[in-house]
Amino acid sequence: MFYTFAFCCLCCCCLVGVFADTDAVKSVSVMEGDSVTLNSSLTEIQRDEEIMWTFRTNGPLIAKTDGVNNTIPDDLDERFRDRLKLDKKTGSLTIMNIRTEDAGVYEVEISRSGPSSTYRFTVTVYARLPIPVISSNSSICSSSSVSKCVLLCSVLNVSDVTLSWYKGISVLSSISVCDLSISLSLPLEIECLDDSYSCVVTSSFTHRTTHLNTELCQTCPDCVFCCHVSEAVTRLVISALVGVAAACIVVYDITSRKVQQETV
Repeated sequence: MFYTFAFCCLCCCCLVGVFADTDAVKSVSVMEGDSVTLNSSLTEIQRDEEIMWTFRTNGPLIAKTDGVNNTIPDDLDERFRDRLKLDKKTGSLTIMNIRTEDAGVYEVEISRSGPSSTYRFTVTVYARLPIPVISSNSSICSSSSVSKCVLLCSVLNVSDVTLSWYKGISVLSSISVCDLSISLSLPLEIECLDDSYSCVVTSSFTHRTTHLNTELCQTCPDCVFCCHVSEAVTRLVISALVGVAAACIVVYDITSRKVQQETV
């Protein structure tokens, strides 16, 4: 019984150690071109403390401070030149105008007279999405004078995104691509043009939207107002049906009263 209890305690200790290591690694996501601050976890640097930042575990030193003097090595990797800023009070590191090649693991070591502390940050940098471009592929006039507009939405050099056509908030069609840097195009054929259509490119981090310019398509000469007429006809039909239903109710009511009077 004692051995079982001891074994369970040992397992619990091991699990706590694993969770502690996991919690020491923080994930940070940022958009390309923005600035990101990696927090040293200190509210104020003490006199005997020194903060040292490295890029990648056991990588080269990129910045250090003792709360009085900030040091950026003269032989700093060219990629970080003039883009690093250290907070003298807390030792937190800010990377300005971040680039996709800056993605990776950053490590901060807080050395002091007592036990030192080390924290790691996994930084993910998302490339800015291009704005979708909507073009008109063709306008086809059928014998019924209905203008069909074929639209094409395109984005260049993207990966891990979804390209979609929307009408209002409803998805009409979509296409996705993973782990490739390619160009995507998604066609859409519509009959009645209005400004409720939009094309959206979406990643796990952000999205970009382009709304349809109705001037892209030419309508048929005999169908300039076809969409408006169609909408008006629909409304007229609905109104007529409502009117007929109301008339039926009135007739039924009159007939019912007449039958009741004759019965009496």
